[in-house]
Amino acid sequence: LFLVRCIDPPVLDSMKLKGVIKRHYYPGDRIDYECYRGYFYVWPYLLSATCEPNGSWSRIEEACLRKSCPDPQVKHGKVVAPNDTFEWESEAHISCDEGYFLRGKPIIICNLIGENVSWSDTIPHCEKIYCGQPPKIKHGKHTNSYRNIFEYNELVTYSCDPSNGPDEYSLVGQNKLICIEPNKWSSDPPLCKVVKCQRPFLEHGIMVSGSRDKFSYQSVVVFECLQGFYLNGSNLVFCGGNDTWEPEMPTCIKGT
Repeated sequence: LFLVRCIDPPVLDSMKLKGVIKRHYYPGDRIDYECYRGYFYVWPYLLSATCEPNGSWSRIEEACLRKSCPDPQVKHGKVVAPNDTFEWESEAHISCDEGYFLRGKPIIICNLIGENVSWSDTIPHCEKIYCGQPPKIKHGKHTNSYRNIFEYNELVTYSCDPSNGPDEYSLVGQNKLICIEPNKWSSDPPLCKVVKCQRPFLEHGIMVSGSRDKFSYQSVVVFECLQGFYLNGSNLVFCGGNDTWEPEMPTCIKGT
């Protein structure tokens, strides 16, 4: 006598069989499933299947979904899910809006610990960017010097004091500084100093423009070579902040 039997219970990604698995089942036998660790049951899907009189199993579908960490809420910031989900083993990438900086880790991971899921770190938050007073400079000052706190993108402008001597102070460097990061300005402050360059001399050449009695900061001089010589280097130089000509002085080389 041939008995109808069901074998090989359905294998599912999110569920496992409960109890002891038998070698075969008979019509009317029922098998029960439960969610794997890290998954949760979704009603009204079935968690059981029955051996049918024809030797096949009744229809059963995935009834469990992976657990997810709660959506991170970041005020003044943006949260991106590279995998389009916050299920465990997924990442959340966090960045701040312009004018804010991130306090905490920019990438957190949804971890499965036991039966529960949680983020790998405290959810970071975005704080407003402020700068303290920019540096004071000798022989000069900056605007809004009475203030102690500056907001993101706020700007201060430096200027030099009048000189008591025969030569005026020159402002060497950036005259405008912008608050760009927490307590960080866009560049170092400028210097107020007397800049004087020696009168430049070009052997076998002449100064065609820029001649004057004193050569102060950023004074420009243009050279050309005498007939029969050609210029090696830049024909234009200017008086730099270190009392030297920039770029390096050219030379006049005899033609062949």
